[in-house]
Amino acid sequence: MIYAAWMSLYREESSGLGFGGTERVFAGFGNFTEALGNEAFLRSFGNIALYCALYIPAMVGGALVLALLVDSTMARARRFFQIAYFLPHAVPGLIASLIWLYLYTPGLSPVTDALDAFGANWNFFGEDEAIFSVVNISAWQWTGYNMIIFYAGLQAVPREVLEAATVDGAGALRTALQVKIPMIRPTVVLTLLFTCVGAIQLFDAPKLVQLRANTMGEDWSPTMFIYTVAFKGHDYGLAAASSLLLALVAGLLSFVVTKLGNRWKAS
Repeated sequence: MIYAAWMSLYREESSGLGFGGTERVFAGFGNFTEALGNEAFLRSFGNIALYCALYIPAMVGGALVLALLVDSTMARARRFFQIAYFLPHAVPGLIASLIWLYLYTPGLSPVTDALDAFGANWNFFGEDEAIFSVVNISAWQWTGYNMIIFYAGLQAVPREVLEAATVDGAGALRTALQVKIPMIRPTVVLTLLFTCVGAIQLFDAPKLVQLRANTMGEDWSPTMFIYTVAFKGHDYGLAAASSLLLALVAGLLSFVVTKLGNRWKAS
């Protein structure tokens, strides 16, 4: 971060119509101003905000439901389902994205063939549909991982508390909503914190999906914008400044999530 901060204060300028080489000049906060005024950079935060609004409730909610189902007294083969749900997370993100890119491709994918057989027309790479394709990849990879974390938290709930709830006439649903979930609030808050910070750093899934979804563009997410500016535009000063701004947003988001989580835990 210190090196990035140093880089962000400089920019490379060419002379002699580009034939005189380049020289590094001090830019002060010029790179930060340029990043904050860059429409593509600001738009990328809007895209990732919409992604978070779709992904976080679906993934965290799904993981919590699965954990509660595995933890229920009627559950069987718990070990099998724990491993089965966790397996997608064992697949590296890049490989997972490649697998889903294949499953999204018409003519190659059994998924699209099945949808066509039922008369459902869904373009996974469409302008409005592409974000759902990205959300699906991330949720598929991380739901099982967070389910394991929630399940571990549920195992720490005192059994006598659950027995008391049963004796008082609470059913399985009421026990889950009013006993189990409140008692694992710290685990839920920690998961939300890590999920939010990880979500705004999204790169692998949209980077591959945009190869087919041309409407997404190469600067769809903040990390994609930084990658494009640095390694295609060779503007390392702007890339460093954008990276620090992204880190600042992550820090502020962590602060907000922690504050709201502490209020929820105290309520």
